[in-house]
Amino acid sequence: MFEFKLPSLGADMDEGKLLEWLVRPGDRVVKGQVVAIVDTSKAAVDVEIWQDGTVHELLVEPGTRMAVGTVMATLLEPGEAPAAKRTRTKTVKAAAAAAVPVVEAPAAKPAPDVSPAPAGRLRVSPAARKRAEALGVELAALSGSGPGGAVTLEDVERAVAVARLPASPPAATPSPISAAERQAETRRAIAAAMSRSKREIPHYYLFETVPMARAQDWLGRANAGRPITERLLMAVLQLKAVALALRKYPELNGFHRDGQFVAAQGIHVGVAISLRQGGLIAPALHDVDHKPLDVLMRELADLVRRTRAGSLRSSEMGDPTVTVTNLGEQGVEAVAGVIYPPQVALVGFGRIALRPWVREDRGELCVMPVVTASLAADHRVSDGHRGALFLAELRELLQRPEEL
Repeated sequence: MFEFKLPSLGADMDEGKLLEWLVRPGDRVVKGQVVAIVDTSKAAVDVEIWQDGTVHELLVEPGTRMAVGTVMATLLEPGEAPAAKRTRTKTVKAAAAAAVPVVEAPAAKPAPDVSPAPAGRLRVSPAARKRAEALGVELAALSGSGPGGAVTLEDVERAVAVARLPASPPAATPSPISAAERQAETRRAIAAAMSRSKREIPHYYLFETVPMARAQDWLGRANAGRPITERLLMAVLQLKAVALALRKYPELNGFHRDGQFVAAQGIHVGVAISLRQGGLIAPALHDVDHKPLDVLMRELADLVRRTRAGSLRSSEMGDPTVTVTNLGEQGVEAVAGVIYPPQVALVGFGRIALRPWVREDRGELCVMPVVTASLAADHRVSDGHRGALFLAELRELLQRPEEL
């Protein structure tokens, strides 16, 4: 048997609220299957299971707010019988029974005098009939609890008491959170994560001006004749170049936990995406270094759409090993980003701008489209020398877009 716990769905998440279970006890689940929907401070996230098994018990009710790491359910391993639960239940019941003192049963009340009735007629005790007539109770509507199903005085009194109960008010429907409240909650979560980052992580910053003429020319040729919906964006080339550069400098791809660096097994790039209600979120594109540009473009477009629609998966929220932010569309030329803990690096891109440039191969002055690439890195894990080599590698990769 194993436990299913609420995962951390981002560096700025300490708790979440269970919105819905998508499984029931007895259901078989497979690794990667969405089993619950959890509301974070930024979005409702589909939470996946990470091991095959059978749902044993659901321990958290929908609507419950819980801390990260809370056990939400227990599951049986493949082939495991649910005997453990039955044994525990029997043991608990047996222990409870042993703890209950033996109390002498009170003397039984004498059975009410019930007049015999012809077949097909309702059996009613005299006292019950008299009381029912006085209170206007319809005896035929009652279910008797006396001998042979006879209606007793207690049955009449119980029916009167139930009839006098006030009608139960309809269950209160929780008011939906307003856009202003959601935005305020998001800002608080971002503030907590970024404050932690600047408090705990000794950042260092490096910047590199990258010529983009070759990348732009190649992108224009690659998009020629493509439908608009299938065209590549420069952001995809930048993401792929970052991922390939990280292969050579793996100390920038991983996490700082418990006082030491833990290298990531894959390169899962968190893409900073602005939300319509304010704030941003950085879900992951997985294994970016292994995917063709066409695949990355489709996955990026889908990720942006689902992020803004609030339909992300927990693996996309908890898996980023490095983050890339691109503020070129907002017009800025350079980004000095803040690292998302426990990650150890963040890469930024500004807008592509025309600048005077000396072509070193020709010694000529020209006008060149350039972008400023930046690196924010954790000085506990890497130093400026390695960070500079990473940016130089990123620059060279963007000069060979056909190899991305």
